[in-house]
Amino acid sequence: MDDITQLAALLGKHLQSLRAQVTTAESCTGGGIAEAITRIPGSSAWFEAGYVTYSNAQKNLQLNVPAELFSSVGAVSREVVEAMVSGAQEKSGAQFAVAVSGVAGPDGGSADKPVGTVWLAWGAGQQLVSVRRQFDGDRDQVRRQTVKAALEGLIQLAAGEILKRG
Repeated sequence: MDDITQLAALLGKHLQSLRAQVTTAESCTGGGIAEAITRIPGSSAWFEAGYVTYSNAQKNLQLNVPAELFSSVGAVSREVVEAMVSGAQEKSGAQFAVAVSGVAGPDGGSADKPVGTVWLAWGAGQQLVSVRRQFDGDRDQVRRQTVKAALEGLIQLAAGEILKRG
């Protein structure tokens, strides 16, 4: 069992003990977090929904991310991933949520947001935490590191740990 599958299984154990569900709102990972979660037999008991909102239009349509955020702060931002988490929780009814938006590469980076820049946000009830991470490697490596970080944050939240805002 690889490390991502192990993390997803651990998340499932925590959520089952809490009788809670999780939802995902993904951009740069293209559904990779939801795929990892649904590898786990019985995940239908604790996985509610996955939203793959690659375009800004779909972030707005499916998750109610305010359209003005894209022109003011960009899709790869704290404000957008926090809005994605809130929208996913509201639409799905899940207690726990994670959202990711980033620049996986190989192009698309800028001076402010180079390739490997990823914003992640986690929600649990009323708690909302977000962090900017800078991952190294090629597109697949950035996406894999993002999936791992997303699952690790969900595990910490489900275990009752407080995540640090970054």
